[in-house]
Amino acid sequence: DQTVRGDTAMTGEISLRGLVLPVGGIKEKVLAAHRAGIKRVLLPARNQKDYEDIPESARDALEFIWLETVDDAMQTALGDEGCADQGARLTEPAPA
Repeated sequence: DQTVRGDTAMTGEISLRGLVLPVGGIKEKVLAAHRAGIKRVLLPARNQKDYEDIPESARDALEFIWLETVDDAMQTALGDEGCADQGARLTEPAPA
């Protein structure tokens, strides 16, 4: 049995093919996580465009991990730190 770290929150939808799909309300979800004491948020990589909408104070306080696949999500959430396929760890989104 493995559990997700208590300081981790995640959102997104998963396709039948295992892709993490974008969702709405990222700013509100991230702010709620920040208020709840969360330190690490796992978000769909396709929501990187929403990063700039998040207030700087929340961006500075949180670690953002951008996920492409359900495998990335599972490995990151369950703490498999040694996996090379883990989601991209970014404090800012990659340039477009």
